[in-house]
Amino acid sequence: MDLENQRRVKEITEKYGAENVAVVLGGAEAEAAGLAAETVTAGDPTYAGPLAGVSLGLAVYHIFELKDVVDADVYDEQISMMEMVLDVDAINAEVGTMRENHSKFGK
Repeated sequence: MDLENQRRVKEITEKYGAENVAVVLGGAEAEAAGLAAETVTAGDPTYAGPLAGVSLGLAVYHIFELKDVVDADVYDEQISMMEMVLDVDAINAEVGTMRENHSKFGK
């Protein structure tokens, strides 16, 4: 997660409260999605950005995990093609592990 997005997430969380913020990721690789999930839950593990040492504990999901709650036509148009070429199980497992281990609001 780049530094600008970290700043935005931090500001939104400060404004609305962590219990009112959920992060939806769309990373194409499990490792990248897991790193982003860790950043918004436990803090930036690279200690390079605004969330370095900041444990927000946010609810975090990959868009693939939300298939059943997204409008089916929108999901089909925007996401389903990627679902066919990416390792959905690995991505969901990585984000789910971070959520289970570090999120205060999104088990």
